[in-house]
Amino acid sequence: MKRATLLVALAGALAPATQAMAAPDAVQTIVSGTAHQALFSLAFDGSRGVAVGAAGEILQSDDAGKHWAAAPAPTPKALLGVAIKSSGAIAVGQQGAIVRRDTEGRWQPVEAPTQERLFGVALNDRGEAVAVGAFGTALKSDDGGLHWHTIAPQWAHYTENGEDPHLYDVKLDDRGVITMCGEFGLILRSTDGGTNWQVLHKGDASLFAIDLLEDGRGYAVGQSGTALKTTDGGQSWTPIDVGTQAILLGVSAQPDGRVVMTAIRDLVESRDDGRSWQHIESPEAVAYWNQGVSYVGGGPALIVGQVGRIVELGN
Repeated sequence: MKRATLLVALAGALAPATQAMAAPDAVQTIVSGTAHQALFSLAFDGSRGVAVGAAGEILQSDDAGKHWAAAPAPTPKALLGVAIKSSGAIAVGQQGAIVRRDTEGRWQPVEAPTQERLFGVALNDRGEAVAVGAFGTALKSDDGGLHWHTIAPQWAHYTENGEDPHLYDVKLDDRGVITMCGEFGLILRSTDGGTNWQVLHKGDASLFAIDLLEDGRGYAVGQSGTALKTTDGGQSWTPIDVGTQAILLGVSAQPDGRVVMTAIRDLVESRDDGRSWQHIESPEAVAYWNQGVSYVGGGPALIVGQVGRIVELGN
């Protein structure tokens, strides 16, 4: 089994016959940062968006990502994951950092029952939240991120040699169903708030990101160009060839069949529900690592990554 952490991957090509190259102007820069900046994650709820990154950086948008404004950094620690819903906004990161946006729009740190690095967070409209991270860390909040408790499985029952796997991403729907992914190709699900867990997938490559649509379609991505697809809500997963061996770091899908996968010095896109894929041949795509990605409603995808960039992938 390949063991790798997401930040190590950031420090550090076979193509399907249907592959094509997108025009260089397909990527437009919205925000340009400096060489020392990095944005790791972004999320949207309607037209409201949040992007987070190194040194506690938080950028916010109220106009579907057209303009961004910085919020005062609530922590000096890197923020690696963010979620936003009508119930609020939460970001997580290094050394168990958890910050939440209060009703007055201020970001405040909250106490976490861990010092492990947290990579991903999910939030639903009921105010439930789940955060996942290093060495099998899985936390849940039932009050919009104010208080947290562990829901980690007994990993000896789920990993080959009893390892505590790094968990990189998590989804949480409005029914409270939790789906998380990470090392050893693991995708796990709980339908009872984290009391019991079902293994949906195991493999060799770490999975760094997952996205699930309400109609049952979804994708998971990871090491060495690994990409998986589901059409049954995540109950089964099929490997797909997306035409790259790059480390895939993020994925976002739309009901109309558009899918974007971000990577280290690569971006791949499908416009036909994953039947064919194309590389985005743009300097903004191939010169940097790209990580967090989110479609804005039915519009374009926005992508964050190296040097604090926010870029838009045109429709």
